Amino acid sequence: MPRTRSVTAVTKVAAHFDRRTFLAATGALTLSAGIGYALGPGGPEAAAGTVPVQALSRKAPAAPLAPYTRGTTLATVATPHGSGYRRLGDGPAWQRVVRSELAGARSGREGRRTALAAFVQFTDLHLVDVQHPLRYEYLRSQTASAWRPQEALSVAGAVSLVERVNALRGAPVTAAPLGFVMTTGDNTDNNARSELDWFLVTMSGSRGGRITPNTGDARHYEGVQNSGLKLYWHPDAALRDADKQDHHFPRIEGFLAAAISEVRSPGLNLPWYSTVGNHDALPGGCYAPGDGFFAEFAVGGRKLMDLPASAGKAIWDNVKKGGDPKGTAFKELLRAQARHMRAVTPDESRAPFTPAEYLAAHLDPAHTGPGPVGHGYTHANVAAATQYYTFRVADGVLGISLDTTDPGGHYEGSLGTAQLNWLVRQLKTAERNGDHVIVFSHHTSKTMRNLNKDPGRRTEKRHDGKELAAVLAAHRTVLAWVNGHSHKNDITAHTGTGGAPGFWEISTASHVDFPQLARIIEIADNHDGTLSLFTTLIESSAPHRTDFTDLTQTGLAALYRELSFNAPGSRSTLSGTAGDRNVELILKKG
Repeated sequence: MPRTRSVTAVTKVAAHFDRRTFLAATGALTLSAGIGYALGPGGPEAAAGTVPVQALSRKAPAAPLAPYTRGTTLATVATPHGSGYRRLGDGPAWQRVVRSELAGARSGREGRRTALAAFVQFTDLHLVDVQHPLRYEYLRSQTASAWRPQEALSVAGAVSLVERVNALRGAPVTAAPLGFVMTTGDNTDNNARSELDWFLVTMSGSRGGRITPNTGDARHYEGVQNSGLKLYWHPDAALRDADKQDHHFPRIEGFLAAAISEVRSPGLNLPWYSTVGNHDALPGGCYAPGDGFFAEFAVGGRKLMDLPASAGKAIWDNVKKGGDPKGTAFKELLRAQARHMRAVTPDESRAPFTPAEYLAAHLDPAHTGPGPVGHGYTHANVAAATQYYTFRVADGVLGISLDTTDPGGHYEGSLGTAQLNWLVRQLKTAERNGDHVIVFSHHTSKTMRNLNKDPGRRTEKRHDGKELAAVLAAHRTVLAWVNGHSHKNDITAHTGTGGAPGFWEISTASHVDFPQLARIIEIADNHDGTLSLFTTLIESSAPHRTDFTDLTQTGLAALYRELSFNAPGSRSTLSGTAGDRNVELILKKG
């Protein structure tokens, strides 16, 4: 696999200059950092689809003195105050923790280290078309993920995260330029074309960055939050719904009109890459795609908003067990409840997208933004009907993006034999080339337990997370496996086998559930036989403290965070422990 020169190589040279020269160099190079090369599913298209970074209209700030904390959770973290419905404000920072399970931390490394690469991970943005007929909000009593009080503001929240990244001044530890952003799946919530469009515009700033997060009636909201059902928070109404009565949620007049009004995204000032998740690929995030009934229902004029608790429990218990991967029971439920549905405005933009359409949308030149064309995906992916690829992270560092969704259905993941064999070939090639490897996927090692057959490859075996982790642990070139899906910060040390040094699995919290985070990851050579991976968590740029009368785009993004903290059923454990947040992860060179 051919090497390509990257700005990080320049950073390594610059590290030997005096401090002023180094800062000037990194500042000058910020705009061109991370020019990506999508290598495709087989690796031969090293330059195909590569374009110069088009970031001149999104000027990045000058590089700071290193290290720095501003704009990260090393400076402050949103923290609740009071009782009942709790307001957020500035709180204590999360300090950095050194983890040395895979290698010892040697003294003096701070003065020796040089940067190899730096990038940002987004995961589980869940941009939600909240009026979509296929959504199952009525299962709220069974699972908090069925409906969240904050989700009507998901686009404003994601745009605020983009704004945060654009304001970062390089990597906080090494001051290296940030090379790119990688999204590790569940970019959308319900496999809807409307949501995919909002995601691509949010990330790339295409169409002038204009997004109207509304489907159906262009003039009115038609979802559960004005249904009159006490199961849901009705922000505009005086109705004493369950969230107001039991959890002291506020009344905010004008909320729904603001939630479906136009927002604008500047688009990232960095190249960005995309990894597919189960909510991107499967209706509801759990049912096998391609069903004509679901496609018709998605664009139609009926929406179920209420369901007897016993029926809801039965359907959700079946989903959790993976007992209905094709959605047969779900279809029967919708047919049986037809007379109890609310009339809504039909909309073709709510149609599910196919894997081919997902690729085509990424490859659309209109959504290139700062590049690269396809955001990792190439025309070779289209021809091979695959959604996995390699790309150049930096000189000497290879990225591998996997597709862990199972076309057979269910929200947990796995890999087919063809993809696993392809991965092994990429790892062997990287070893011959002397490359380090960062692997990206949506699912974690603990959530790849679904071995349903791929309907398009009935004879192909599926492989779980334990098997994938064992493959990675056997290759000395693998540094990290970066993923999401669990909506929780969780960092796991995987011991190597056969003389390999092992790798770190880095799982990051979502941007839909509190604490709504993304993660900066830096790779540095300590020049003592070890490498350090630094991870630093960031929040969106929205202020911690909200004002219920502020329904501007920024105000909505702040409210998005506060509502997510107060959401009934939200888990307080998603921040993880100190060792899962801002950390230095040490490992031996392979």
